[in-house]
Amino acid sequence: MKALVINGPNINMLGIREPGIYGEDSYQDLVTRCKQAGAELGFNEIECFQSNHEGAIIDKIQEAYGVFDGIVINPAAYTHTSVGILDALKAVNIPAVEVHISAVEEREEFRQVSYARLACFATITGEGLAGYRHALELLAEHLAATH
Repeated sequence: MKALVINGPNINMLGIREPGIYGEDSYQDLVTRCKQAGAELGFNEIECFQSNHEGAIIDKIQEAYGVFDGIVINPAAYTHTSVGILDALKAVNIPAVEVHISAVEEREEFRQVSYARLACFATITGEGLAGYRHALELLAEHLAATH
């Protein structure tokens, strides 16, 4: 099994950006956690990708077609605005889990809308960086049940 973990804008600023909301761990800490969790859960490969550019995220989703078995995606700010990311997820039809570090449902009203969620079979929010492990667990279970 191979999984792609995609992170959107400002996730590269973890540890610096609003640590009261996003914690003090760095983006590299997140990458390490994802790779460790993936190995423990039976994934042969976990690739982590981060971009502040919507088109680069869409390109990465499209490039995942036929390469990855599943996607964990935190579209970050693009969650609430990007029909393009939604359409890319729908186009490749790769099982996907949406993850958010903070409890977006308890935050500003504009954060209540998630376009990406419409193409994901599960959503994890408010678990901090541990939410990525949870998302990978759900993805592994889903892949095992469908293969």
